[in-house]
Amino acid sequence: MTLKDIVTVLPQYVLPHHALSGLMSKLTHCENRLWKNLFIKLIIRLYGVNMREAKAQDLDQYASFNAFFTRELTEGCRPVATAHDAISCPADGAVSQAGPIEGGRIFQAKGHSYTALELLGGDVDRAKAFENGTFTTIYLSPKDYHRLHMPLTGTLKEMVHIPGRLFSVNNTTVNAVPNLFARNERVACIFDTEVGPMALVLVGAIFVSSVETVWHGVVTPPTINNARTWKYQDNAPTLEKGAEMGRFNMGSTIIVLFGKDKTAWLDDLTAGKPVKLGEQIGRCF
Repeated sequence: MTLKDIVTVLPQYVLPHHALSGLMSKLTHCENRLWKNLFIKLIIRLYGVNMREAKAQDLDQYASFNAFFTRELTEGCRPVATAHDAISCPADGAVSQAGPIEGGRIFQAKGHSYTALELLGGDVDRAKAFENGTFTTIYLSPKDYHRLHMPLTGTLKEMVHIPGRLFSVNNTTVNAVPNLFARNERVACIFDTEVGPMALVLVGAIFVSSVETVWHGVVTPPTINNARTWKYQDNAPTLEKGAEMGRFNMGSTIIVLFGKDKTAWLDDLTAGKPVKLGEQIGRCF
C-alpha cells in the first residue's frame, strides 16, 4: 500500500463505525434551515450534483439534508430499458466490478475476493442458487441518485439483515481491505424472476445512516449482533422492472447476483464505467 492508502485505510480498523454513522444520521436529519441548506449547497458544489434532474429544485422544499440526498428525479429522467431480455441498471453510479461467480467466489479488486456464501449471510442453500452465476457491483458516489430500482420484475422471497462493520466503500478501501463487502453490514433481498433467483445486496458503509426498502421501511438501524431474516410467502410483493425497491440514506454500494447460465453482462460493463439507472447493462437468456 502507498502512504496515502495507509493513512486512508488503517484508521478505519479502529474507528467506531456505527457510532460515527449514528452521529451522521442526526446531522443529516436535522431540519434547521440554515444548517441543512448550507450542507446541501456544499455537496452540490463539491460533487457537481445536477439539480436540473431533481423533481424539487428549490432547496427549501427539502426538510433535511437526507431528504435532498434521497431526492426524487423528474419524471422520464431515467428511462428504463424496455426490451424483454434487457437487464436494467439498478442505480446511478460506477461499476466497481462485473463478471462470473467462479468457485463460489466474487471478485472484489486485485488480490481480493469473497464468497457468495459470506456475502449472503452464511446460508448454504441461499448461496447455492448463485453458484457459477454472474455478479456486478455498483458504487454510488455522493453526487448520485440514491434510490435503488429493480433490474428485472421479481417477487420477493426473502430479506436478510446481516451485521458487520462499516468500512468506506471507496476505491482505495475496496482495493485494500480483504472481504470488504462480506464484512460490512448489509441487507440481502432475494427475488424470484423469470430467469430464476436474483439477489440485490445493499451494502452499508461509514456514514450510511440507514438502509430502507419499499416493503419494510427502515431495516438498519438498529445495529444487531445476529442476522435477522424475513421470509415472504403469502402476499409476497412483486415489483416491476424499473420500480423503486429501496434507498441508501447516504451513499454506498449495491451488488446484483444471478444464477448460472441465466444472464450475461454487456461487453462494456467493466470496472470504472459510469452507469445510469434504467439503462441496459445485460441480457437474460
